[in-house]
Amino acid sequence: MVRGKTEMKRIENATSRQVTFSKRRSGLLKKAFELSVLCDAEVALIIFSPKGKLYEFSSSRSVKRTVL
Repeated sequence: MVRGKTEMKRIENATSRQVTFSKRRSGLLKKAFELSVLCDAEVALIIFSPKGKLYEFSSSRSVKRTVL
């Protein structure tokens, strides 16, 4: 079974938009961690929520110091 292409557009409902942001943020952080482990790569990820809250991931302290 093939999943159809999803149209990218802004989610109008604020609650749905926040839930989607939280789920996608979690998935993105997980993928960044997996990339750092599987490829032995230094990874840094910075995400700002719609309300301006900062979420960050770094695979090592040296990357965190460089980015921040």
